[in-house]
Amino acid sequence: MNIAVFGGSFDPPHIGHEEIIKEALKKLDIEILFVVPTFLNPFKKTSFASATKRYEWIKKLLKNHPKTKVIKYEMEKTCQVSTIETIKHLIKTYKTDKIYLIIGADNLSSLSKWKDYKELEKLVQFVIASRNDIKIPKHLKKLNIHANISSTKLREEIKKKYLPKSIANEVMEYYTRKKMDKRIEKIINVLDEKKAENIQLFDMRSKDYFVNDVVIATTLGQKHGIALLDYLKIELKSNGENHFNTEPSDEWTVIDLGDILIHLMTSQYRAKYNIEEFLSNREEKFGNQT
Repeated sequence: MNIAVFGGSFDPPHIGHEEIIKEALKKLDIEILFVVPTFLNPFKKTSFASATKRYEWIKKLLKNHPKTKVIKYEMEKTCQVSTIETIKHLIKTYKTDKIYLIIGADNLSSLSKWKDYKELEKLVQFVIASRNDIKIPKHLKKLNIHANISSTKLREEIKKKYLPKSIANEVMEYYTRKKMDKRIEKIINVLDEKKAENIQLFDMRSKDYFVNDVVIATTLGQKHGIALLDYLKIELKSNGENHFNTEPSDEWTVIDLGDILIHLMTSQYRAKYNIEEFLSNREEKFGNQT
């Protein structure tokens, strides 16, 4: 049986990955194409989306592509797995006559650093997916790929047009929310470290509100509120927050980050205006609508 293997982080899967799959099915003489999401790329320290989430996306992406199969081998190891280990697993599990290993052209320069590269070279025939203007040696089999996008660039600025239609909406929502969660975590950590009290977070997405999230914290007094504002400005600007409008006052300071609103209030003002009750009621009113 002739097979092809296409592994990667797929963090997130994009139209370039989809094009590689389509081209491989057209151009390679194979019975099946195995797509292998990593648990963690051997050359990386972290992943943004979990292995389970990436596996689910690839499953949906392959739903309408015959002769494909996504396998959990690497993600179930819950550690970094070398390519040669996966290839040996497939050889042991399936009666393989020929194995095509699909890699991106950007991997050519580091290929010799892969674990047991010389042995791997004997077990597979490399198939190179073109990338930008990277030169591919003539003796190597090539897939002409026209989508010029990378997962790294997408994580920096997620754009729907670069995502496969079958998973675009949920991938967009996941990465947008994940970035938001990290920003909110930073805000809450700063407030907590600087002794703000009774910190509350309100998720206002789909609640017909003008921001996605609201953070409320109680200050220990007027001077503490101003100090918290200064700490937040320093910490958040160093974290990449550029949109920073404030309405400072001794009793109640409002910080507008565009999609996140932060209220720093003295205990007296918080009790007087009780805006958390207003936000909670809004969550109940709009929370079940789609």
